[in-house]
Amino acid sequence: MNDLAVIGGGPGGYIAAIRARQLGMKVCLVEKDALGGTCLNRGCIPTKAYYQNAVVLKTLARLSEYSVKADNISFDLAGAHERKDRVVVGLATGIRDLLKAYRVEVVQGEASIAAPGLLNVSGQEIKTKGILVATGSEPSLPAIPGTDVPGVITSDDMLELTAPPKRLVIIGGGVIGIEFACIFNTFGSKVTVIEYQPDLLGNLDKEIARRMGLFLRKQKIEVQTQTSVERIEKQGDTLRVTARDKRDSLAYEAEIVLLATGRKPYTQGLGLENLGVAFDRGFVKVDANYETNVPGIFAIGDAIRGPMLAHVASEEGIVTVERMTGRDNAVQYDAVPSCVFSFPEIATVGLSQEEAQIRGMVFKTGKFPFAANGKAVAMGETDGLVKVIADDQDQIVGVHIIGPHASDLVQEGSVIVRNHLAISDVANTIHPHPTLGEALLEAALDAGGQALHLQPRR
Repeated sequence: MNDLAVIGGGPGGYIAAIRARQLGMKVCLVEKDALGGTCLNRGCIPTKAYYQNAVVLKTLARLSEYSVKADNISFDLAGAHERKDRVVVGLATGIRDLLKAYRVEVVQGEASIAAPGLLNVSGQEIKTKGILVATGSEPSLPAIPGTDVPGVITSDDMLELTAPPKRLVIIGGGVIGIEFACIFNTFGSKVTVIEYQPDLLGNLDKEIARRMGLFLRKQKIEVQTQTSVERIEKQGDTLRVTARDKRDSLAYEAEIVLLATGRKPYTQGLGLENLGVAFDRGFVKVDANYETNVPGIFAIGDAIRGPMLAHVASEEGIVTVERMTGRDNAVQYDAVPSCVFSFPEIATVGLSQEEAQIRGMVFKTGKFPFAANGKAVAMGETDGLVKVIADDQDQIVGVHIIGPHASDLVQEGSVIVRNHLAISDVANTIHPHPTLGEALLEAALDAGGQALHLQPRR
């Protein structure tokens, strides 16, 4: 008899299994595909491998700025594809070894829940006290005529291309769409992004999102917001995308059309509906313990409503098993960092300016441009800024970064927001010079009207 059976070996499931073992539980983990889930196999890690290729290419394109000369530079996406696969396999092997070291029984197969406490995995019965659903998500396809035409693909398929398309249309201006736009633009594709909403990256602070739009256009990526796609048609070797903005009908031609219109929970085949598990618009409903309305069945990650982020799923997995064993822990959803691996990078944590306004907060903002940061200038990476939001008690409630190494800089922002630190806490912390992190210090100082490397406010 297991104490816990985890369905899904992604960042939510395998982390929950490991933490459960640390707490003394007997655990089995069921995975029908590959350990690591979407994040490792078809999401975060493969795209970051390609992103690194793009980083190198962008650096090579600017060699003259650094007084470096090189000839006969070329790029082979097929080779990058092979490298991406090696990265994925290596990390998947590491997860498998970790689970083995923690003595988590890994069962390969497709699971269904026959009853609370009873799993059926490809004909094998597994008895357990608790069941944790960590099955993740899958691409959500829009209701547009022509999405089944050859050449219209999802992000899963995009990662299997071995040559960049000459022309790429991306439907959806969220994180997935913008990351692929930047990567494949650098690989040599002519990229158009079509977004139905008024703004790209709709969950971000609007100032940051607007600046991203400007930076995309600066890279010659065409961006169409407030534009609806009406149909996709095959015309010879070309795809024709017909769309409409507020004024006109538009048409784009492409070799590949990427559907980047979000993701939806993947819970098919588990038998949850037959057991009476409650859903909320496709998401499994859970309480503060991440337990469903059916006792003994829990759910985390993309299967439930909330940020669809790997690190959130991991944290929810940890909190779930800790609460199973009587520990008082909770996910700090107001301090969830989020990163966009674009050019430049974006990273945020805490409240946006718009969220602060909706909550009726009295707040102040501080900003510092990377163009005034010595390290950024030396790097030749001056696009972007750091923006800090503080309440009327000078507590920092949001940190928003667009610029070089934003995904690394936001770690400090996460600590600040999570621990309810004040402007003075940051101001009185010595930041080494010359570093990009000084931009966060200066933004915090600016929120208090004391920035040292900006001209005084008038």
